[in-house]
Amino acid sequence: KPLDQFRAGNNADSRRSPLKNVGTLLLLDDLLDDTLHVTLRCAEQQSKFTLIEIATGRNLSLYFAFTPAFTGLAVYMSDARIMLALGIALFSLHANGTEQSSFAVSPVGSSLQLPATLMKPDGEGPFPAIVIAHDCSGLGARSSGAPLRWAEELVPLGYVVLIPDSFSPRGFADGVCFIPGIQTASVNGYERAADAYGALAALRALPFVDGKRVGIMGGSHGGWTTLAAMYVQIDSNNPLGEAKRDGFTAAIALYPSCAPRFGEWSTTRSGNFGPTTSYSGVFQPIAPLLILTGELDDWTSAEPCRQLAERSRAAGYPVDIKIYPGAHHAFDNDRPIRYDGRRNNPNASSGRGATTGGNGAAWADAKKQVAEFFARQLKQQP
Repeated sequence: KPLDQFRAGNNADSRRSPLKNVGTLLLLDDLLDDTLHVTLRCAEQQSKFTLIEIATGRNLSLYFAFTPAFTGLAVYMSDARIMLALGIALFSLHANGTEQSSFAVSPVGSSLQLPATLMKPDGEGPFPAIVIAHDCSGLGARSSGAPLRWAEELVPLGYVVLIPDSFSPRGFADGVCFIPGIQTASVNGYERAADAYGALAALRALPFVDGKRVGIMGGSHGGWTTLAAMYVQIDSNNPLGEAKRDGFTAAIALYPSCAPRFGEWSTTRSGNFGPTTSYSGVFQPIAPLLILTGELDDWTSAEPCRQLAERSRAAGYPVDIKIYPGAHHAFDNDRPIRYDGRRNNPNASSGRGATTGGNGAAWADAKKQVAEFFARQLKQQP
């Protein structure tokens, strides 16, 4: 529809769309309100705005809004019980020359379709690429936003970025941060490693991607996924093991859980919950790995990662680690330090409760470390 048919009328704060048979659009929070405001402003400047209905059911309609600078997705429930607005694009060309599009990938060994966001620099390529594995909050309305923050750092540096959604198709659209691990086995780091390799295969099929220069990175639950995607499997006679024989070129794990078993590497704790007490074996990566974590992380402790990296390096493997003094879990943002007792945390004696929050110095250095590491490994720059 033309912009003047979508405009919210004379009242700028109105949430009623003048589109016929659509009704009331409700946005979740101030961030999404800002997104709508930017969309309308860009449309006014560019004199180009299109709203397309892409699916209709008795209670559900999907609409995509397009401008040259931003694309938003709105999901409308006709009974007004729920309204979801996401900054996921069907297709857009951003002001900085970044192209963004929706995508679908299948985990290796599975026919499941995972929605994904694909972002690329302007130009024909071929470009190096990076798969970003999201954290336990997923990519829905409660997402931490970390995957897109990192994508915004990487695409201007000349990388194609693909962010698959591991949770929504498996029934965890709101994430798994508060759900005990025994209830979320279908989306654990090992399962999501297959998602990552499905994303790798999808990237290699794109003409503007250099399939020999594809890395992976992820934070927290996505860091667990990254480590699971990078270790040499003891039994490789399966689809994932076969995919790893021609796998990722490099990996960065941000504040990951280093306590799970990864091939020859394993740890133990004194009970079902609590800190790791002993370590065994060596983490054997298929390619260079960098771990960035916080000294004060009480959700995915730094010590198991330090042990993993030091033992791996001593055995001759390319694993590096940087532990940021004074940094908590999820240091790569500007949010305040906050403890939440609901968080599922096997490292806590009770199995619950963890602290997150940004650290400006760690976040700034992490950007530098990520840029330099991927430049060396994916662009062969010194």
